Amino acid sequence: MSQNFTHLDAQGNPNMVDVGDKNITTRTAKARGIVVLEERVLAHFSADDIHTKKGAVFQTAILAGLMAIKKTPDLIPLCHQVGLDKSHIEIYLNSEREVVIECTAKATAKTGVEMEALTGVSVAALTIYDMCKGFSHHIIIKEIRLLEKTGGKTDFVAA
Repeated sequence: MSQNFTHLDAQGNPNMVDVGDKNITTRTAKARGIVVLEERVLAHFSADDIHTKKGAVFQTAILAGLMAIKKTPDLIPLCHQVGLDKSHIEIYLNSEREVVIECTAKATAKTGVEMEALTGVSVAALTIYDMCKGFSHHIIIKEIRLLEKTGGKTDFVAA
């Protein structure tokens, strides 16, 4: 089966996908990213957040990620405007003491919300970087990826 890039027309020019004939369904997507911080940054972790002169890092990153989700079509040129039903971001330390960001987006629409979930994770990760760079620039943002999506032509669950 031959597959084409959906966002290119027959001449190879950028093209917004026509979703006019698609069915309206409940669409969900979940994405994850990891931020690796040095131990000297994590030493500022207390209770459930890292505190810097700029404020509570995780809380600020959650707000930034939620704001970014709503701005996804402004950031990624060929994304459709989607009226979100729900979005949620969770940030926590895993067993390796890495910061895990998980973002879920949900909409009742003709197109999916994968880009919204990925954008939310990305901006939350960048916000953590920004707020922690005063302690160290040895910060790694890694493994931003889609974990699952439902509601379109095909569902997806990462292995």
